[in-house]
Amino acid sequence: MSSPETPGAFTPFRHRAFALLWTATLISNIGTWMHDVGAGWLMTTLNSSPSVVTLVQAATTLPVFLFALFAGTLADRLDKRRMLILINVAMTVVISLLTLLVWQEAMTPLLLILFTLAIGTGAAFMAPAWQAVVPQLVPRDTLKPAIALNSMGINISRAIGPALAGVLIAAIGLAAPFALNALSHLVIILALILWRPDAPTPRRKGGSIPAEMATGLRHVRHNPAMLATLIRALTFFLFASAYWSLLPLIARQAEGGGSALYGSLMALIGAGAVTGALVLPRLQGRFTSDRTVMGGTIGTALALMTLAAATTPEALMLAAFLGGLSWIAVLTSFNVSAQMALPDWVRARGLAVFLMAFFGAMALGSVLWGQVASLTSVPVALGIAALGLILGLLVTRRFEVGQGEALDLSAAALWPEAPALADPEARDRPALVTVEYRIAAQDRDAFTTAIRAFSKERYRDGATRWHLHQSVEEPELWIESFHLPSWAEHLAQHERVTQTDADLQARVTRFDQREGGPVVRHFVA
Repeated sequence: MSSPETPGAFTPFRHRAFALLWTATLISNIGTWMHDVGAGWLMTTLNSSPSVVTLVQAATTLPVFLFALFAGTLADRLDKRRMLILINVAMTVVISLLTLLVWQEAMTPLLLILFTLAIGTGAAFMAPAWQAVVPQLVPRDTLKPAIALNSMGINISRAIGPALAGVLIAAIGLAAPFALNALSHLVIILALILWRPDAPTPRRKGGSIPAEMATGLRHVRHNPAMLATLIRALTFFLFASAYWSLLPLIARQAEGGGSALYGSLMALIGAGAVTGALVLPRLQGRFTSDRTVMGGTIGTALALMTLAAATTPEALMLAAFLGGLSWIAVLTSFNVSAQMALPDWVRARGLAVFLMAFFGAMALGSVLWGQVASLTSVPVALGIAALGLILGLLVTRRFEVGQGEALDLSAAALWPEAPALADPEARDRPALVTVEYRIAAQDRDAFTTAIRAFSKERYRDGATRWHLHQSVEEPELWIESFHLPSWAEHLAQHERVTQTDADLQARVTRFDQREGGPVVRHFVA
């Protein structure tokens, strides 16, 4: 599907599948941004209270927080292409019904929030599968620019969609943005039907969906590169959500404000993001992902302070452009950091956890800043959010973004084939694996340090518990043990070991004094 290229170079239209889905996504995202502008402005006409207006943003993002992990687990189990087609069909029906109600002027604040929740739920089930598809479309060495281009497409749509929505609302009516959004989902469905992905690697029968959700959470918990990305993302999005949720009110309260200014501000955020996406590849050699996130966070804080102090449309437009420029720098760096930290077998679940952090922080922030603005004022809420961004950056500085870019997460095929079970029915029973080491007394401290670091690999790849014991009678004898929910999970664990995991294991096994290496034993309940 992909042609060889110089590492780091990326010509998207040499990858036909990527070009097809990227174009369809661009069209769909234009529809989505028109929809969001229409919903935000519609709510200001139904109820202009800050605490109510910000509920639209919260209703958009909350479902992703609630359902993304379940959706990611389904995406790791099912055919992603078929799953995406079904979700888009359902979303087309729901958005069409919403369009009809708006056209008939039968919409109420409660109905709008309920429809927004339903559409957000569809997006929640679609997002992990869609993001997990990207690595199937391009080689790993071009994944970073592909993700950046994907983000740029989102922000091109952000530049076009809001401006187009403002024109359509003024010229035709509030139903127009929703109608075009419904049509854009038909484009996605057509592109997915035309896409013919390579046959997926046969997947071993896994456990239940709750068990696989738990496996995904354990992997993220013990994946230092992913955990650092999540912590930094949470602190950024919680405060950066302020200008997204309050933007309709900022536009309404400005001198000469209205739907046209709101659409212009959204378009300028998108234009800033597109500019950032074009500049970012040139900066990759000079700045790490971590430094890019730092610069983008400071830029977002400046944009929030400008929005808080500005009263003229010109100053607001400048702040919106800076906000978009900073947003794409941070979002792309977080996205790349998450993608690079995850192996293929758990990618959708890991990205689902990232999306939960993203949208959960955005939903919580939307409600929080709406309440703060109601109790104080919109400028005060924006000023507090700007201060929070800077303080959050200082507090979480030690959690470096982009650690996964140096990892080799390709399959290692390191472990020998597991022994066959005498009773095939035992594959669903809990399993225990022990590894016996013989360690010289002078190597004890170095060995225990190395194996405790290696224990994270056991948890990442499926273990639920891990222990290390030293023999009382023979102090040189050490037993490592780890539990798994089933024998089937242990068989899957054999296939999950990456080259980076193999390096960690080599650091542990070199301390063993046996000529044949550590002794491994397997048990089932």
